[in-house]
Amino acid sequence: MSEKNTVDLAHKIRCHTVDMTYLGGSSHIGSILSIADIMAVLYGQVLKYDCNEPKWPERDRFILSKGHAGAAVYATLAECGFFDVERLKTHYQNGSTLSGHVSHKGIPGVEFSTGSLGHGLGVATGMALAAKLDDKTHRVYTLLSDGECNEGSNWEAILFAPHHKLDNLTVVVDHNKLQSIKSTDETLSLAPFAEKWAAFGWDVIEVDGHDHSQIKAAFDKLSSAPGKPKVIIAHTTKGKGVSFMENSVLWHYRSPQGEEYQAAKKELMGED
Repeated sequence: MSEKNTVDLAHKIRCHTVDMTYLGGSSHIGSILSIADIMAVLYGQVLKYDCNEPKWPERDRFILSKGHAGAAVYATLAECGFFDVERLKTHYQNGSTLSGHVSHKGIPGVEFSTGSLGHGLGVATGMALAAKLDDKTHRVYTLLSDGECNEGSNWEAILFAPHHKLDNLTVVVDHNKLQSIKSTDETLSLAPFAEKWAAFGWDVIEVDGHDHSQIKAAFDKLSSAPGKPKVIIAHTTKGKGVSFMENSVLWHYRSPQGEEYQAAKKELMGED
């Protein structure tokens, strides 16, 4: 998929997820919008998968550790052919398998259910170790939130992965600098963030998490670092793509309804 097409995919993810959170009355649209570009590049240019055979043994594995942004995964999978896009309209509604926090149950293409923060990296690290032990060539990717890096379980995994030379593991951190009800700096400062990962033995690169060429180049570059797991710290904007949601902690839990939904849709569709 070309960069032009990944930009188009990111736009579709944003449009779908605004609709999904509106229809289901679900939260976390700000956290969803901040990862749309990362998801588009991952599924459009990086991951090895077969939408017609979701359990293909040679597929790369992807885990969304920040499971509250699960709508972005569902929208991406639907657009990439794993299931019908019409199914997205059932998100977060009674009887739907498309739960608010991402679930693998009945959803082709989802590897692991997440929601409680701090679990995804540990599971991804285990998958990467298993692949090494079994001489498998697939890669494992996981996407974390920056606020999630307050969790001690992540730092255990961050120590574990370089110790076992898991160079088949790539982490992306959605560094939008807002969490729950405050900024990350006010909640529990992560600084110096990149230096911490490097000190733990990771190959680190920082990118603009909305620049598709930078994201793709980071994945390409990091694949050539033998013996080290990789982390891409993606500097992003919470609520990216809808101006009144951008950099606003309000949209961590808020659902777009009424005039706010209409305004978000008009802006995404480029209407005055």
